[in-house]
Amino acid sequence: MPSYDFDGKVAFVTGAGRAQGRSHAQHYAKHGADVVVTDICENVETNPYDLSSEDDLAETARLVEEAGGEALQITMDVREESQVEAAVEEAVDEFGKIDILANNAGIFNASDMTEMPELQWDEMIDTNLKGVWLCSKHVGKHFIERGDGGKIVSTSSAAGLVGSPSAGHYVATKHGVIGLTKTLALELAEYDVNVNAVCPTGVDTPMIAGFSEAYGEEMMDEMGAFSGPWSVFEDVDMIESEDISEAYMWLSSDAARYVTGIALPVDAGMTAK
Repeated sequence: MPSYDFDGKVAFVTGAGRAQGRSHAQHYAKHGADVVVTDICENVETNPYDLSSEDDLAETARLVEEAGGEALQITMDVREESQVEAAVEEAVDEFGKIDILANNAGIFNASDMTEMPELQWDEMIDTNLKGVWLCSKHVGKHFIERGDGGKIVSTSSAAGLVGSPSAGHYVATKHGVIGLTKTLALELAEYDVNVNAVCPTGVDTPMIAGFSEAYGEEMMDEMGAFSGPWSVFEDVDMIESEDISEAYMWLSSDAARYVTGIALPVDAGMTAK
């Protein structure tokens, strides 16, 4: 695996309680960064599977320190601006700065567009899109005030590049993350801030397992009927969190200093079909 130099850097990771967020936090620490690990640590009303717990987030903090970084654990709901602003202030008070924002927090559930309750739409938009904006807003303000550049990497999805039945609200958020990424890249370029998105295919995480358990394999088959398999590689169904983390590390590093405003598919060929 490539090696990156994040010594002296501070990464702020949302949705860090498990899976991709935990992997990102560990990778930043492994490459020398101190890491702020945040998560909501409670369930969202319309989501059918359990989200991360306080114990999950504490385990991520432990793994960050085991990897060599200092960890700051903060319970935070990305949907609430006051909580995001307070978390950013706490991180800056603790470490003196933030260098990298990893917008990873997100949920995934299903309903046909004509049957979806308004609350289900609102919670998806607020978590997956508004949350990316709020975190980018407040960390972005910090980058501007510091005047020393910065990196923002956000998780979109292969679903941000295509459509998917029964997940129009999720698809809308992930398309929105790409649009927000491109706009922020233009607005923050004069401050030497790089803003990019990563578009994963299906990743082997508790989110996908919880979705499958809640809705059944028939729903997964229906959603995949239009896009086809999540991977074009033989014997590869889903990829691993570490595969997404490697994209995060590159986009967060000086190796990608002239890369901004992109949506990078890490999709095992899913959108090439």
